[in-house]
Amino acid sequence: MSTPAADPSSPTPTAAPRWIDLALLFLLATLWGCAYTFTKVAVESIPPLTIAAVRVTVAGALLGVYIAYRGERIPRTAETWRRLFVQGCLNSIIPFSLIAWGQQYIDSGLAGILNATPPLFVLLITWLWTRHEPVTGRKLAGVVSGLAGVTLIIGVDALGGLGTHTLAQIAITAASISYAGAVIYGHRLSYISPAATAAGTLICGTLILVPASLALEAPWTLTPSLHSVLAVAALAVFSTGIALMIYFRLLRTLGSMGLASNSYLRAGISVLMGVVFLGEQLTAPMIGGLVLIVAGVVAIVGIVRRD
Repeated sequence: MSTPAADPSSPTPTAAPRWIDLALLFLLATLWGCAYTFTKVAVESIPPLTIAAVRVTVAGALLGVYIAYRGERIPRTAETWRRLFVQGCLNSIIPFSLIAWGQQYIDSGLAGILNATPPLFVLLITWLWTRHEPVTGRKLAGVVSGLAGVTLIIGVDALGGLGTHTLAQIAITAASISYAGAVIYGHRLSYISPAATAAGTLICGTLILVPASLALEAPWTLTPSLHSVLAVAALAVFSTGIALMIYFRLLRTLGSMGLASNSYLRAGISVLMGVVFLGEQLTAPMIGGLVLIVAGVVAIVGIVRRD
């Protein structure tokens, strides 16, 4: 008996999000915010496709063991695996590869701003095409507020790099568009548990990225530094395996735009981590940016929903 297909426009939550959802959103933003630092360290001695391949393979193996321990199974229907493959492309294969490649050529500040654009693309795709959840004036204001906050935090000067290394900037932007497509398409897999969905998409990613890495980058010839190896391990375990389980869990409760708002939180968390752990100063623009980000996320997620 085949598993029933989920409606592509699966219902969006109408109740106010539980505090556990907001805490998980914060944790997801932290895990993915660290990914840019890990990637920057990893690419010092490991090429981008190999980073992405190791990342999805290790994370997929760990999640496979986890769901087997829990007695879960990924449905074996062709339709399920087709959806997992598309989701894997949108959420892992395409963005992981593009970000790892693009970060070799552009400053992390500009990359951070370009990587904060998924909520904007989710809003545009939803409004112009899918219409799977309401696009309200409040959400539009939240998108603008959050993006402005990220720009303030990172620094408007970072935008001065626009126009140089254009292909790398296009790659990072394309990764953001891919992430936007992923949070919209992911509703089609709501009939599978978050852990099984994450494992399935990573298995699909492994089947594509490992052969590509072997063919194009000959990883057996590499002599990576210990720092790069540890960075890839952290990417796999924390920023991929654990993060994707949280991601698919929140997709069911916060909706596409609510989940995409974690892009804004990542910038705010990076600032707070710098202040707490590195002794960095909290400047007036940073404070203003944090306020705008919080206001934007609140508007998008809707602490009290009225639409």
